[in-house]
Order: sequence, then structure tokens, then C-alpha cells
Amino acid sequence: MMKTTSPSELEKKPWRRPDRRRVRAIRERLREMYGVPVNVPNRRPIDELVLTILSQHTNDTNSGRAFKLLQERFPTWDEVRDAPVAEVEDAIRPGGLAQQKAPRIQAILRQLGEEPSLDWTETAPLEESRDYLLSLSGVGRKTAACVLLFSWGLPDIPVDVHIHRVGGRLGLFPEKASLERAHDEMLALVPSDDIYEFHLNLIRHGRTLCRPKPRCGECDLRRMCPWYRDLDHREAAL
Repeated sequence: MMKTTSPSELEKKPWRRPDRRRVRAIRERLREMYGVPVNVPNRRPIDELVLTILSQHTNDTNSGRAFKLLQERFPTWDEVRDAPVAEVEDAIRPGGLAQQKAPRIQAILRQLGEEPSLDWTETAPLEESRDYLLSLSGVGRKTAACVLLFSWGLPDIPVDVHIHRVGGRLGLFPEKASLERAHDEMLALVPSDDIYEFHLNLIRHGRTLCRPKPRCGECDLRRMCPWYRDLDHREAAL
């Protein structure tokens, strides 16, 4: 009889960082499933920063609508910064949590100075740009990485809820790793040229198959997935 490994037994096994060969194999399988996405940097870092803040705890449709309404009402970031906070709240209300996000956006714009700009982050050392972004009010690793990756194509990888779930199940980092640890491990594992592809395809996988209640039977990654190989998990997921 095949022995079933219990979750408590799994927790005792030390996590080991996968080698580059395994990471390439995962990349290739994701390519087969979702294709090879191409990053076209938008070259608008403040736009990306504000849009990422608006995207927190809502979907892309709502955050996109809030961002569009904000730009229509206030043509420049100076105007957003200097407006009454209630007017900014009203503009971004479709994105949700407007009372929290409006003052946060304005505080960040004030921190950016008299003429708000983040254009220098394109050519500055990556660590310097990341550290500066993290010094801004309410900006964490995911938001900073979004600005650097989507604005300039720089090699930083945002870890959202989907990547945290999928990456943990695939063993790219410990399943219960903090978001900070997950960011560090992904940067250590993924070659710079593959960062955007990994980011987008892991999100696609998390949205389609590797959901909170996963559809393992349809997943072409299951044979290389430590989470799936645990029979207790597999039986619960099928």
C-alpha cells in the first residue's frame, strides 16, 4: 500500500531552493499553456504607481475606471496633489476604499517634490530606485516592483496573491513564506530576461487553474508540483 504523507509530516521537511533546470522546466510548461507574453514598458512611472495603489483590493476593471476618472478630473499630478482630498476621493470612488487611497496618493505626490517625477528610476541603480519607492507612504515590495517592471522593463518581480499561492505550491519558495521572502526568492530564481513572462504566466495560472480550490486534474504542471504530489492535497483537489 502506498503511504500517504500527511500535511504535518510535510511541514517537517526543510524547503530547498529549486535549481535553475527546474525553474526552466516550469517556465517551458507555462509557455505551452499560456504563450510568451511581451512586456511593452509604458514609461509613465507615476501613472503606474497610482494605478497600482488604486488596484489594491479591487479588480482591474474598477481600478482602471477609477484611474481614468482621476485623470479626466485632474489633468496633472500637481493638481491631484493640491486638490481637496474629498474631490480626489470622489474621482476614484469606483475603485473602492477611496477614503484610504486618496490621502495615500496625495501623500506620495507630496513626497515626490514640487515637480513630481520618477523618471530618474529608469537609469538609477535598481536597488536605489526600489529603496526610494519603498520609502514612499504605503508603498510595499509589490507596488515598487510594478513601477520598475511595467514602467521601464527593469528586472523586479511583483508577487501578488496569485503568485504567492502558485509559487508556494510549486515549491519556488516555502509555501508559507512571507511576501518579502517570496519576492527575494523569485528574484534569486528567475533570470532577468524571464521575469515579466514568469510574472504574467503565474498570474494567469493562478486565475485559471491553480485557484484557492485548484483544478489539478486539468493542470499540465501537476507532475512537477510538490503540492500535488502530496496525496492528501491531491485527493482534496480532485
